Amino acid sequence: MRIPAVRQASMLALFSLLLPCARLYSSPPGPGGLSGELGKSIYEARCAPCHGLSGEGNGPNAGLLNPRPRNFTSGVFKFRSTESGSLPTDEDLTATVKNGLQGTAMSDWGKFIRGDSLKAVVAYVKTFSPKFQTDAPRPIRVTSSTPMTAASIAAGKKVYEKLQCADCHGTDGTGKGVVAADFKDDWNFDIDAADLTQPWTFRGGSTPRDIYLRFKAGVDGTPMPSYVGTASDKEMWDLANYVASLARKPVWKMSADQLKDFYAKLDNDAKANPVQHGRYLVRTIGCGGCHSMYNDSLGIIEGTQYAGGLTFELYPFGNYTTRNLTSDKETGLGNWTDQEIKRAFTQGISREGRKFLPFPMPWASFASLKEADQDAIVAFLRTLPAIHHKIPDPEKPNIFAYLWGKFKMLILKQQFPASVRSMKPSEGEAAPVSEAVGSPPKPIALRSPEGKELER
Repeated sequence: MRIPAVRQASMLALFSLLLPCARLYSSPPGPGGLSGELGKSIYEARCAPCHGLSGEGNGPNAGLLNPRPRNFTSGVFKFRSTESGSLPTDEDLTATVKNGLQGTAMSDWGKFIRGDSLKAVVAYVKTFSPKFQTDAPRPIRVTSSTPMTAASIAAGKKVYEKLQCADCHGTDGTGKGVVAADFKDDWNFDIDAADLTQPWTFRGGSTPRDIYLRFKAGVDGTPMPSYVGTASDKEMWDLANYVASLARKPVWKMSADQLKDFYAKLDNDAKANPVQHGRYLVRTIGCGGCHSMYNDSLGIIEGTQYAGGLTFELYPFGNYTTRNLTSDKETGLGNWTDQEIKRAFTQGISREGRKFLPFPMPWASFASLKEADQDAIVAFLRTLPAIHHKIPDPEKPNIFAYLWGKFKMLILKQQFPASVRSMKPSEGEAAPVSEAVGSPPKPIALRSPEGKELER
């Protein structure tokens, strides 16, 4: 697939547009009948870029997202009205597709997918796991609610302490004083404990009833358990009322003074936890989107995140491969000083003194980052496990080819071609992310610090 020709455009922005529009290749057959074909066509157009054509949660965009898209083949679903370990009901799946999941990349598709189309795509999602053919959902019995009174909230606070919720969510629900801060899901992907003071981010709903259901159902695939057998229904209702009472005022309802105090507190928290803040910034900026390698289906290859290897072929400026950001001392940033790293992403100057183009590395966009934010990014990059992955030097054209290219662009007003290409780890050929211009980059070996080849 050819990237549309551009003149003066950020290649980072161009690449971010490439993945969702990428052509997907082979696909599984849909269930029989017109409704099955309808569900299949909607899924492939709307859902496959994140969840993958085979429903394994490994679509082209998956590696850029946190939390990761659901793997439908496992039959494990987080947000249900059913018992822990049980399949969701059709109503549960419909609600997720229709309403989305707050705080994630899962959009509320209800405005675009309705009626028979919504039923068809839910039916198609169910074809990915054989459990839907053999198991039946086990709905939770919802008992009468407890009114949200001061007494119930006080009782819920005691339940919060009894169940040791503060170990993960903090003493005040914001994560303050947590015992465990780094969490993995059942697929070994990073996840974060919910900030209980931000109910608008609760993916299963923010009413006391919704929160109560999370306590009874658990969040399958994560460390969040079901409390059935651990707490009584009355205790779970009180706990739900207490959690609901922790909600803070959202920023869109704050006064100017409240906003000032709020952001001052965020700054102080960021300074106290630079690695955590740096991880947030790196994820938000999307560094992994360029500093990783991609497979033939345009998905990031697991184990190559932040190890570099994506080559931007930019005529007439040359070919530039994103560098290894891991802590490897030979091929990564392990021997770089903090100042050298900060100079690279804020001034566009390499360790050797080479000046970067403002694309594909958009260093000019990061030039105004506060010093504390720069330090936080460096602190996080220092924590990345070392991956030995040698990145080739930029391939620049000779002066005559460069001047001729500039003449065509500036004087003849011709558009110049641009393409993106990724390496395959431990293989002798390049994996095209877009149709290449010119010869592919040289193969790169991807190894751990011990010299062991990483599997694809």
